[in-house]
Amino acid sequence: MHDEFLCHVTAYGVCDGRRIGVPLGTYRAPTLALALWWLRDRASWIAQRLDPQPDAEHIPPNALVAVGDTVPDVPAVLRAWCGDPAEQELVADELAAGRLVRIATSDDTTEYELLAESVDALRMQRTIPSLGVPVA
Repeated sequence: MHDEFLCHVTAYGVCDGRRIGVPLGTYRAPTLALALWWLRDRASWIAQRLDPQPDAEHIPPNALVAVGDTVPDVPAVLRAWCGDPAEQELVADELAAGRLVRIATSDDTTEYELLAESVDALRMQRTIPSLGVPVA
């Protein structure tokens, strides 16, 4: 069982013809449960900022407009992922097995990426296996 997890959230866009990543947060989770909680929290945080309630007190009247039907609905994708127990279990299983998990969705301008990986798995990848050759 992997005990500690590194989690990252990044937004990617194009600036001056180059793909640019903007870190939105990093968390070193001491447990699998906290890693999953943090990923869901960040996904919800992004969704709320991209799709706030129109009657929220900090948004001026008529400041929000609906996007076209052809624009991918990133907030809906993120909210659906957060609310899907089967997806959460799949992510938990992958992380517990030491595999990197990537959840990504994009609209017409930006890609949003949530990553998580086991700290133990990272350490194991850095270790060079011994070839049985004595070191002089």
